[in-house]
Amino acid sequence: MQPVNIIGAGLAGLSAAITLASHKMPCRLISLGHSERAQSVLAEGGINAALNTMGEGDTPTNHFIDTMRGGCELADPKAVEDLTTHAPEILRWLEHLGVPFNRTDTDIMLRNFGGQKLKRTAYARSSTGKILMTAVIDEARSYEAKGLITRYPHHAFLQLMTDKRACQGVIVQDTYSGEVLRFPGITILCSGGLNGMFPGWTTGTTQNTADVTAAAFAQGVRLANLEMLQYHPTTFGISGKRCLVTEAARGEGGRLCIERDGTLWYFMEELHPALGNLSPRDVVARTMYFVRRQSDTGDQVYLDLTGLSREIWEKRLSDLRQELMHYLGLDPRKKLIPVQEGIHYFMGGIAVDPDHRTSMANLYAAGECACQYHGANRLGGNSLLGALYGGRRAAETILQSSIPELQDIQQTNICTETVSPLLTEQIRDVLLSGLGIVRSEDSLTKALYALQNLTAQNEYEQNRLYLAEAMLRSALVRKESRGAHYREDFPETSDAFRCITAAECTDGKVKITCRGLEH
Repeated sequence: MQPVNIIGAGLAGLSAAITLASHKMPCRLISLGHSERAQSVLAEGGINAALNTMGEGDTPTNHFIDTMRGGCELADPKAVEDLTTHAPEILRWLEHLGVPFNRTDTDIMLRNFGGQKLKRTAYARSSTGKILMTAVIDEARSYEAKGLITRYPHHAFLQLMTDKRACQGVIVQDTYSGEVLRFPGITILCSGGLNGMFPGWTTGTTQNTADVTAAAFAQGVRLANLEMLQYHPTTFGISGKRCLVTEAARGEGGRLCIERDGTLWYFMEELHPALGNLSPRDVVARTMYFVRRQSDTGDQVYLDLTGLSREIWEKRLSDLRQELMHYLGLDPRKKLIPVQEGIHYFMGGIAVDPDHRTSMANLYAAGECACQYHGANRLGGNSLLGALYGGRRAAETILQSSIPELQDIQQTNICTETVSPLLTEQIRDVLLSGLGIVRSEDSLTKALYALQNLTAQNEYEQNRLYLAEAMLRSALVRKESRGAHYREDFPETSDAFRCITAAECTDGKVKITCRGLEH
């Protein structure tokens, strides 16, 4: 039986591998780093499921409504319904694996999170991703011992093996020995978000280089909604990246403020009274952007956590306090925390259907690299859920399909070079000039012109340029404001653009079209 190739060993990749292995289907788990260093480890705040353990009458239908509303009705309703319906089952599976969620006297405790009025987010202190990953990694090891999961760490994805627009497998390189390996077989891409396009400006690991998505795009795989970048409102900078101040801090009572005429103004409570500090992330980030530019305010937004109780700090946010004291030298129990918007999540990516099939036969995608559940703006707590459920769903689709025996395609001229740091920074600066929190025809057109003046020296640099062009062109095509995409020249949401911006690269030409929500 030909093993399934899984590119990426984070939560989506592990979920896919465990699902396949539990049905006796062997798989290769191929990744640049070890699972313990995957992006999923960095998730802090929690994972959503309508368990209703807090007695508020929550249901999967409520979760569905909030997810669709938070995504500004741009997500696939069938996919979101599947996700929210299966969320309680996912949480109970994690509990069975031994995840030590914070608990009430009798059950899993849930907290408030942005864009949701009911308590729906299960958490393990403020290190939920790390603790979930520990449990799931342990479960995967039992299948590794049986030979059903074979790990290939320190292996870089080079390209897909393709024949007549069908995926036949993958070509990877051992970064230790330099050996190039060819693995025929059905493939699932679980390679994470596009952090490598914005080094120094994202909360995610830049080991998620975006090169897997860029290579797949250059080889004909359709992408979608690339303009939808989520700016998280509460981050702070350290050398080389942004650090996240989890949304859980606001879920527990943290308040955003700015100095106005010599006093602190708690602006979210005044400007957005319905959800206040727990408004959807695009609303909060955009509000921060505009209040800083008022003539009577300062230029620094703060997160006020001084009103939180000792119990909250000790039992729910102890990790966060240690992190803030370590990196900023500030005790959040006593001092305001300076925060700034930072790129946090990529709602857009590889276009998939509700069964996680891509536009290329024999190729699937799941996790943050896939465009699926989040529409124009992701709700906090839905990313870990989407990764776990998406990996499982992709694997289940493969198991339920007729599995072909794929052939080793002898592709030649395989590039093993990397993208230069200089070009990486140049692309980042161009993208930031066009894809900020507030955009316009003028800024996007100038950014596209600047991008076209950049020159690639190898195949992977060219792939990055294709991807960057698709991101800018997608934002230009969407002549409206929706979720994370705000056009100051088109500030209203338009029914004409309740569609997916689909990006395709054919013979080196990038084309963007608007497609219906069905794929």
